[in-house]
Amino acid sequence: MSKKYALGVDVGGSHISCCAVDMETQKLVKESFIREKLSHTDTKENILKTWAKAINECMESVGVGNVLGLGFAMPGPFNYKEGISMLEHKYPNLYKTHIPTALNEYLIQKQEMRFLNDASAFAVGVAWIGKGKGKEKVVVITLGTGFGSAYIDGGVPIVEREDVAPEGCLWHLKFKDGIADEYFSTRWFTGEYEKRTGKAIQGVKDVIDTPLKDELFTEFGENLGNFMAPWLNKFNADILVMGGNISLAYPHFEKALLETLKQNGNQTPVAVSELMEDAAMIGAARTFDETYWAKVKDNLPKF
Repeated sequence: MSKKYALGVDVGGSHISCCAVDMETQKLVKESFIREKLSHTDTKENILKTWAKAINECMESVGVGNVLGLGFAMPGPFNYKEGISMLEHKYPNLYKTHIPTALNEYLIQKQEMRFLNDASAFAVGVAWIGKGKGKEKVVVITLGTGFGSAYIDGGVPIVEREDVAPEGCLWHLKFKDGIADEYFSTRWFTGEYEKRTGKAIQGVKDVIDTPLKDELFTEFGENLGNFMAPWLNKFNADILVMGGNISLAYPHFEKALLETLKQNGNQTPVAVSELMEDAAMIGAARTFDETYWAKVKDNLPKF
């Protein structure tokens, strides 16, 4: 049997998730999904052992001999071309570690490893087999604990071009009295709710059961529309795809967002990603599509 599975590996601060992707059918092999909890402050050895445990189980589920390699969705800063962790706050004990060399010591079979930025990997997955499939220019945003974003053109993340935001992302750009990340993340909802009621809430879900629901979601949608419209116009986006926990509440701010985009001369279709966290694993696995890899590998340090 020829090798046909690439493993997508999503590395977070408190977990590692991995799942095999059938590169012929472009589908996740759901029964291969493994998730392990960990602490990013643990020792280097313990972190690598936990990663290896998840990856080994995932490989065994599809047959180790059928695995093309491991594609990682990694948070930055990270040397994606060389596979060297430059993370100091998350995973401090992996700082300057060459991940392929270190991790292969614990794997049941040595594997080639390729790396993408986690936000880029999410967007690549969405554009490949999610709501962005068949579209040329896709803008992907994630609305959750932070505001993530990526531009995709022809399946490839674009980080330096005159029609995209500086560094190919939006979180750090000025908006109103601060930056976009402060307005399009969970802390905007929790902060605004406390400011207006004097009471604390844990997250966006808690807003839905309160009298402030309509007021807050309408304001959120208007803010998002006013902020995104110029960038969608400049990129001439074919679709805007949203992920992250806040996107699950889209019915509550859909009208405000679409109306505000329209007022700003933009009619880009908007969709919520059905892949959710699977998208990053799918996007990372796509690095083992050799035709695709040839398009992105030389730009990796910029991601």
